[in-house]
Amino acid sequence: MIAPELVRSAQAGDRDALITLLREIESHVYRTAFYILNNEQDALDASQEALLRIYTKINSYEEKALFKTWVQRIVTNICIDKFRRAKPTVSMDEHDMTFTAEQNVEEEILTGYLAQDIREAIDKLPEHHRTVVVLRYLQDFSYHEIAESLNLPLNTVKSYLFRARHTLQSLLQDYQKGGVRG
Repeated sequence: MIAPELVRSAQAGDRDALITLLREIESHVYRTAFYILNNEQDALDASQEALLRIYTKINSYEEKALFKTWVQRIVTNICIDKFRRAKPTVSMDEHDMTFTAEQNVEEEILTGYLAQDIREAIDKLPEHHRTVVVLRYLQDFSYHEIAESLNLPLNTVKSYLFRARHTLQSLLQDYQKGGVRG
């Protein structure tokens, strides 16, 4: 949780407070960008752009909303813009696995496949569904925070999540039955 005093100090021109604030949110910003864009380089670019925008626009933050909601809106908007401009790519880095002697290799492989199936299923969701899933289940945002971050009515957020869960369930069942991926 970001201390409101830290945000106020950063807004007041305290450079050390601003740097501390950016360091505290850096991993959150990157994680959000990565889950939305599903590409390390794009996520790095988007998170860097978001941090720069937060740095330059910190004075435009008003305490009407939580600071994390304001940050999330910036990151999400940047990612959505990048996603719309991006061409589909495949990263081979995601498929590298390393095992140690203490690990149960079979269990690790099955866990890896499950995680890959979930990521592939999330990637197949329409953009607006994917965004609410990332915010709700990977960033632990409440429905109200998602609605505020995306500037959507609360019922729309609930509807998107309902449809996204239904689609994910269907896709994951297909994967379990040996359905075609891609």
